[in-house]
Amino acid sequence: MTKLSVNINKIATLRNARGGNVPDVQKVAVDCEHFGAQGITVHPRPDERHIRYNDVRLLKPLVSTELNIEGYPSTSFISLVCGVKPHQVTLVPDPPGALTSSAGWDTIENLDFLVEVIEEFKKCGIRTSIFVGTEAKFIEGAAKTGTDRVELYTEPYARRYPEDPEAAIAPFVEAARVARDLGLELNAGHDLDLQNLRWFKQQIPWLKEVSIGHALISDALYFGLQNTIQMYLRQLRD
Repeated sequence: MTKLSVNINKIATLRNARGGNVPDVQKVAVDCEHFGAQGITVHPRPDERHIRYNDVRLLKPLVSTELNIEGYPSTSFISLVCGVKPHQVTLVPDPPGALTSSAGWDTIENLDFLVEVIEEFKKCGIRTSIFVGTEAKFIEGAAKTGTDRVELYTEPYARRYPEDPEAAIAPFVEAARVARDLGLELNAGHDLDLQNLRWFKQQIPWLKEVSIGHALISDALYFGLQNTIQMYLRQLRD
């Protein structure tokens, strides 16, 4: 079964809006696991507008499933990840002021940089994943970095899905096949939700993990966190 990793950035956004510790980011992470999530994802940014670096440090001993840290590999990010030693690090090409992830890596132009960064994480025993689009050349470039996995950037799929599910999924199926043929394991994330997740998983059954935050936390406002996590897990079951 494809694993569900819950991105808890939005919980931290809500906490930071008022100061203090409500909602409690660490407790929510533990609760997500208790409710069935098979991983916790965080994406600390330089301005710490949601997840803070110290949140990540506090989460490591609490997460019993899998901790996935996403982010741009700046010097401070690399230091954080190597200090915490999560189960997985996902490299995204976000500039410092980005609102959210909006593209995958150009792994050709950034090949030498990514090779160097991934070697650093491998020394720490951390599984690596690179955020990519569906272009075969960039997936092939990712394979040359020594990464273990790629994560497909699924916003284009989510945007097109309501009008034409088959056309929406087609480039992602092909990209997933390219990754598999190159020996890369596959993750996916960005704008996956209760409407489009099942179709995505059905067409790419070898998908290892999905990382979902914004949609899942938004759905939890209506359905409750425990129920929402179970609803997402049902979409991933064969």
